[in-house]
Amino acid sequence: MENLYEITRDPISIEAIVKKVEHPHAGAINTFIGTVRELTHGKRTIYLAYEAYESMAIKKLAQIGEEIKKKWPDTRVAITHRIGQLEISEIAVVIAVSTPHRNDSYEASRYAIERIKEIVPIWKKEHWEDGEKWMGDQLEKVAYPTGKPPKGDE
Repeated sequence: MENLYEITRDPISIEAIVKKVEHPHAGAINTFIGTVRELTHGKRTIYLAYEAYESMAIKKLAQIGEEIKKKWPDTRVAITHRIGQLEISEIAVVIAVSTPHRNDSYEASRYAIERIKEIVPIWKKEHWEDGEKWMGDQLEKVAYPTGKPPKGDE
């Protein structure tokens, strides 16, 4: 069986993720590609380091896929998120969603990235020109000063 939801340390092949959702009944395939940006609120990033609780992260990615299938029937979803050190412009996440009609594909793709930021245990360390900081959740509302979630938040 094909792995639709993955955490990897290797560069992500967009084409490989899209292939996972191709289907003769699909009229649309929407692909979201999240990359490492250089500037955040005027601050220059040198690189990012992503970490994750990998087994839990894969389960949460699969949960998002199931949520999407319930909200948008006849949908196929594949999500791959990269961890480790990523340079500017490298791909951190790819979401591919195929649906019979394009509107559902756009909506489901947006839903997936927002849910990833809400529930998937992946966090990052920002390396700037003038320092560094672990960011906890992907909504960037919680700092992880030790580089990991606090006990009880795992």
